Formats: sequence, C-alpha cells, structure tokens
Amino acid sequence: MKKILLSLIIVFSFQLSFAQNTNEKLSIIFKDETLANALKRIEEASGYKFYFDPTWVNSDKELISGTYTDIKIDDLLDKVLSKTDLNFIILKNKVIFTLNSTIHDTLPSNYFADAPAETDQKGNDQSENPIFHQQYDSISNYSVNKKSSIVFIGKENKDNVKKTYTVSGSIKNEETGKAEPNIYIKIRNKNISTSTDLDGNYSLQLPRGVNIIEVKSLSHKEVVRTLMVYDDGKFDININEKSNQLDEVVIKKKGQKTTETTVSGLVSIDIEGIKNVPLILGERDILKVATTFPGIKTTGEGSAGFNVRGGKDDQNLILLDNAVLYNPQHFLGFFSAINPYTAKKADIYKGSIPADFGGRLSSVFDITTKNGNPEKFSGEGAIGPITSNLTLSTPIQKNKSSIIVGGRATYSDWVLKTLDDENLKNSQAGFYDGIIKYNNAINANNNLEATAYYSHDRFSLSSDSIYKYSNRLASLKWDHTFSKKSKGALIFTNSEYKFNIDYDSNDINAFDFGYKINESQLQLKLNYQLNPKHTLSYGIASKLYNISPGYQHPKDPNATLISTDIEKERALESAVYLADSYKVNDKLLLDLGLRYSFYASLGEANVNTYEPGLPLSDETVTGTEHYGKNEVVKTYGGLEPRLAARYFITEDFSIKAGYDLTRQYIHLLSSNVTQSPTDTWKLSDSNVKPQTAQQVSLGLFKTLKDEEYEVSLEGYYKKSSNILDYKVGAQLLLNDNVETELLQGEGKAYGVELLLKKTTGRLNGWIGYTYSRSFIKLDSQFSSEIVNNGRYFPANFDKPHDLSAILNYRFTKRYSLSSNFLYQTGRPITYPIGTFQYGNSQYTLYSDRNAYRIPDYIRLDIGINIEGNHKIKKLAHSFWNISVYNVLGRNNPYSIYFVTDQNGKVKGYKTSIFSIPVPSITYNFKF
Repeated sequence: MKKILLSLIIVFSFQLSFAQNTNEKLSIIFKDETLANALKRIEEASGYKFYFDPTWVNSDKELISGTYTDIKIDDLLDKVLSKTDLNFIILKNKVIFTLNSTIHDTLPSNYFADAPAETDQKGNDQSENPIFHQQYDSISNYSVNKKSSIVFIGKENKDNVKKTYTVSGSIKNEETGKAEPNIYIKIRNKNISTSTDLDGNYSLQLPRGVNIIEVKSLSHKEVVRTLMVYDDGKFDININEKSNQLDEVVIKKKGQKTTETTVSGLVSIDIEGIKNVPLILGERDILKVATTFPGIKTTGEGSAGFNVRGGKDDQNLILLDNAVLYNPQHFLGFFSAINPYTAKKADIYKGSIPADFGGRLSSVFDITTKNGNPEKFSGEGAIGPITSNLTLSTPIQKNKSSIIVGGRATYSDWVLKTLDDENLKNSQAGFYDGIIKYNNAINANNNLEATAYYSHDRFSLSSDSIYKYSNRLASLKWDHTFSKKSKGALIFTNSEYKFNIDYDSNDINAFDFGYKINESQLQLKLNYQLNPKHTLSYGIASKLYNISPGYQHPKDPNATLISTDIEKERALESAVYLADSYKVNDKLLLDLGLRYSFYASLGEANVNTYEPGLPLSDETVTGTEHYGKNEVVKTYGGLEPRLAARYFITEDFSIKAGYDLTRQYIHLLSSNVTQSPTDTWKLSDSNVKPQTAQQVSLGLFKTLKDEEYEVSLEGYYKKSSNILDYKVGAQLLLNDNVETELLQGEGKAYGVELLLKKTTGRLNGWIGYTYSRSFIKLDSQFSSEIVNNGRYFPANFDKPHDLSAILNYRFTKRYSLSSNFLYQTGRPITYPIGTFQYGNSQYTLYSDRNAYRIPDYIRLDIGINIEGNHKIKKLAHSFWNISVYNVLGRNNPYSIYFVTDQNGKVKGYKTSIFSIPVPSITYNFKF
C-alpha cells in the first residue's frame, strides 16, 4: 500500500512539473450570473479544461457580479470562488476543483525518513509552518470507518493561520422537528464540550482538522459524526428518541455535567421525569419536587413559600418566561400554580446567581414554557381525583411558527357537595389556571416569543367570607443574532397579583377588602464571544412597581364601617450588569460578574416624619412631607459582585467556589409563620430600608462509573441585613403607618448540602441531606424593639436536619415503583411557660422567641407507574400513576396552638393536615 501511495505521489509531482504558465491574463465582466455559468465563461475564455462535480455549482444563492481586467486565471478564480467551499489547482491546461479541501503539492519533512525540507508552490520552506504540520497530523491520526462519512466545515485555506474555529448549529428531534435543549455535546479524546441552550442551539471552539463529535442524552440515541474543520461554519444535527425515554426519573444540572459548570448552587429539573414522583393526590408538581433537593425547604406541609439556604420566603425570585410570578401556589400551598404539562424546564439558583438576575436575596426559580409543536397538532393531559389538565399544540406556519395552550381546573366543589357535613357542603374551594405561548422563528437571525398566563383561586370553608386571589402575567421576547459571535434579547414583561376578601354577612357591616401589586419591566440582554477564552454578557433592565396596599369598602351605604383606602406606592428599580466567562486554561474557569442596581421610591406620596432619637410609633409622628407625582422620595443603590470559579482536580472531579452580594428593595408583610394569599408586599421607602445579603460557597463535585452517579458536597455561609420582622401584635393590614409595626435586623445562615444521584439503570433517583441553621437578631437602642435581649435566635424556618430520598425502580419498560421519603427537624415555636398575676388579671408568660420546636416531620409516599404499550401507531400514549401519600399514616403536626381553660390552665393542641394515608389514581395521555 505504501508503494502504491509513493508511486501516486511521484506521478502527481511529475505532472506538477508540467504545469502551464498561469501568467496569461483575462478580461471578463459578470452581471448577476450563477456560479456554473461564470465558470463556463472562464473556461471558454481561458482555453483551460475545468473538472468538477456539477452538483457543487448548481446553487443560485450566490450570484456573481464584477468587472475584471487583465487578471490572471488563478487570481480570477480566487475572487469568484471566495464565497464558496470550492478550491482548485492548475495542472498543465487543466483546472481541478475540490470541495472544501485543497490538493497539497508538498509533504511534511517527516513523511519520508530522509526527505528534504518541504516547500510550497512558490518554493518557500514550509517546515516551520505549524498549520502545515497540523493539517497532516490531523489526517494521519484518523482512520475512516466505511460506515461513516466526513462532514467538512468551511473551506480549507493555506493562508489561514487561525488555530481554532467556531462551529455552531442546532439539535432537533428528527421525528417532531422540535429543538432539543440541554443535549450534551463532546469532542472525543479532547477536553472540549458544551450543551444546547433552551432553543437547541450550541457553539464549540474546535481546532483545525479532524474532530469526532459525540451527542449524548439519556433520553435519545447517541450520535457520532466526524468533522473536518477548516473554518468557521454551521453543523445541524438531528437526533432520535430512545423507546424507553419515559421510564426513568432524571434530574440533572443545567445541560453540562455537574463537574464542568462554574455554578455550584444550580439545580435543573427535568420536567418529564417528575411524573414518577408520588405526591399529594397524584399531582405533578415542579415546586414540590424542588423542595426535595438540599438547601430548599418549606416551613411545613401545605406551605406556600420556600426557604432557600436560610432565606425568608419573600427572598425568592420566581420567573415564568422572564415574568415575575408573585404567588406560585394554588389552594394555600397544596398545589403548584405552574402547569407541569406546559413547562419546559426549571433552573433553580441557590448560589452563584448570574449577574443578569437581581431583586431578591436568596434564589432564582427560572421556569421556561415549551414552544408549540412546529410540525403537527399534538397534545397531552391528565385526569386525576381533584384536577384535570389539558395541553394542546399546533403549528401556525409549519416549521416556522406555533402556539401552545394549556389549561387546568379543579372540581373540588363537586367533591365537597357529596360530603355529609352540612358546613362543608356549603363551602367552596377551587382553582384554575391557563397559559398560552406563541413562537415564531422569523428567520435565521430573529425569533419572537409571547406568553400570557392567568391563575385564579377561591375558597370559603365554613365561613361567611370568600377569599379570592389571582396571578396575571405577560411576556414578550425578541431574540436577535447579530453575528456568529454576538446575539441579544429584548424582553418586556408585566405581572400582577391581587387578592380579595368578600365578607357577606347578614348584617349591614358586610364589606369588600382587596390588595394589588403590578410591575412592568423592560430588559436588554446581550452576549458577545470575544475569543475562545472570554464570553461576555451584559445588559440593562428597569421595572416600575405600582402597589395598592389595601382597601376596605362597606357594601351597605348605611354601614357603621368606615370606608378605607391606603395610599398607593410607586417605585422604579433599574440595573446594569457585565459578566465575563473566562476560561483561564483547561482546568480553571471563572465567571466574573458585576451588577449595579438603583432604586427610587416615587410619589405621589405623603411620608411621615418622626421625632429623632425615639422609636417609630403613632405617638412620635412629627409631621408629613408631601411628594408630587413621580417625584423622587428616597433612593438606594449599590454594586452587586457575582463571582464563581471551577477548577478540575481530575477530568471527573472538580472544586467550585462562589461569592454573591444581592440587594432586595421589596418586602413581604406576613403575620403568619408560613406565606399566605393575604400577605402584602411593601416597597422600600424613607422609613423601610432595602435588604442586603452576602453569601460565600464552596463545593466538591464528582461523577462516577461513566457518569452514572453524581455526588456533590457543598457548604455555604450567608450574612444579611435589614431583614424584616414585626412587633408583637403587629397590625399589618389597612395601616397607614405600617412602618411603626416593623422591625429590621440582621440574619445569618450556614449549612452543608450532600446530594447523591443515580441517573441511569433500573434503580435511579437521588438522595439529599442538608444540615443547616438560620438565625435572626433584632437589636435596637430602644427596648420596645429588642427581641430575645438582642441575641440571635432561630428563624421560623430553621430546620437543622433535612433528608429526602426519591427513588424509582423499573421492573420492565412499562412498570416501575417509586417512593418519596422525607425527614425534617420540627420548626421552632414559642411556648407559654407559666402564668403570672398583675393587678386583678392573670397573664401568660412566654419563653424566648422560638426557643422550642414542634415534633419532627416524617413522611413516606409510594407510587406504581404503568406505561401504556409502546406501539408507534396508536391514537395516544398513556401512563397511569397509582400512589399513596403518607403511607405510614403519621400525624405530622402542621401547627401547635394554646388555649387557656376555665381553670386557668394553658393547654396545647396540634393540628395536622393529612394524618391518614391518602390514595389517588391519575391517568395521563399524550398524542
């Protein structure tokens, strides 16, 4: 074989020695001519014979125009072929064309042991040219499989001295045409990898020559392609689903392996996988699943809020398609207000929060809705014991624009009517939500998305009051690609949350009570790939708050109740940010971010002034200052650095560190231990300062057994200031001077989080454990504002030990068994510890705040999952979930309250929500 190759080279070199003189010059004019026609004219005018595959020149995309006078044929061909993938070489009176590659007329010096130094066509020595060696080294180290083919990226150019090139493209489902996000892409035998973004796009920096690209996903078949990279270019990939993609619960970090990213506090939830997790009444619930991960807790069963790494429940920014969702729960926290059938993915940042997010101290829940199916009409849904869900998707213009519509409703009213208890028969409890999203891929550089969402709850359990609350949001996003290196997004959002209490008693004092918050935001986000080592992201955002803090209007004009309207609040919050993802080397990756936020409280407003040196109270008010509409009342602001680093100890073992400083200008006022629908939001102003927090984190991340197992151990420490608390007996609703009821103090939290995940195999799932503490200190120069003698005390949500185990065992491709086990330390509580006599009255003496705890929380849920048969041609694919919530029937206390009996003794009672096993069955379908 070597002799044959040598003979061919000798013959080829011999032919080169007879190359015709190419100094003859031509004059020719082209005007909007196809490439094929232009080459034909050059061939006729020059007398040379052209050899090429006709399929290479049959495109009409690039038309040739230009006037060329006294130009050599090789220079003319260079200009005509400059925007094509064609190269050429001139041999005697022949012109040989090649696609992508060039024909080399020299060999490297080490090709033959005693070969002389190589030269180019002009006789120049090429022995020291690194590109020359790289071309041959890449090819000589590669063996072509007969079943595979090489994909050429770009056009080979001998004068190109770049060492790396940008190869970008998209990954789509071959059957549906949908973009596939979070698909892992790796270059074989090279430390180069990435993952697709939410729109299925990817970008890689690849060295010149042969690169074997591997596309891997747990739910799709592996794809391997061989690329010959000569220049920047585009390479799109189609992938096919595995037949058993729905059999496993898969929770994974954001696209890439946990060891690769710089973010240490990120959890990304695979929405499809949560269907196997048994939860209350068989409901799929993204947010309930999130609380099974280390560092994310709730104060108790049925709680509406979340406590992330020792933060309060108002310190979480919950986004649905970039718009803020103020109350993400239905039915007092038992069900999520986010439709799991329309959700595409959910990223939860517990730390290392990117610089483009701001406004909250503890976390970001970034939830994205699916795009509609651009290929065909499709849908899915579920029928459960309490709720039903239906999602439909259809293309508007095939392969270009689509729409998805999802709706969910409960029929709990019908269930209540069947009960024997007369009070419950007259009760109401229900909710519904709906979402619609439009997507239009206008062209290769522009994409438009629009989302509208609405949710509504109402309940009245054995009372004369009907409680109603609702969320409404809308978002509009325009994505634009400026170039291969630069892209951006312009985003407008509007969010509104309101609640209403309709008290309809039989007397004249019936009333209507309500509250509303509305915000509008405009954001510009830009990204620029400066070079292979630096990727910049930068932008600007501004939002306008409008709050109606509350009103109470009597229904009867003769009522003795006075109509009340609390003065409205307005504010403007803006920010600019700049971040750099800096790849120092193959081991060290840095994310360096800086955000500056600015806040202005705006009029029209009447602001109380208080006597200096005295606590804020109704008695110390000295006057009122009036501010006109849009006049600035008070400003705050400051820098917010965001730093994160990752260092590879080995290829599958990394250490990460992070530091965040965050600011929050809006506060949740709540007199309850847990978040409730009637809690209100309060803006920072002259008398209420914004909250700030600093967090440092350090973590170790390891993958085992070919990435089948993932292990992470993270620690954090957080300090916060101006955390809101309340005086004893605080009146928070319908209070013009609500600042007199508030306390602001310091907080600290620390913890260690351990997570073990098994992502593949018959047995899969995750086990998470957290040891954490969260404390608050309320100290002041005034005794009325001091709590626990000014010492740190446990926060209401301080739960030192938290253990979760979500496991799924697959017996066959259709049958599996799932379990969900939870253990948590009981939350803190303040107990009465005695009584004392003062004057003629007896009073209860209480312990220090949160000095005791309610009993620990333990719960086990199990579920059986049954897939329908896997026939391809069927009306719909089905899935049954049969589950039992609280299998052990444990009477976990939700709260403890105390009552003084007739003899003056204080007795404690505990309340539970689900003290018995709760079975359910849910039917899911997809077509």
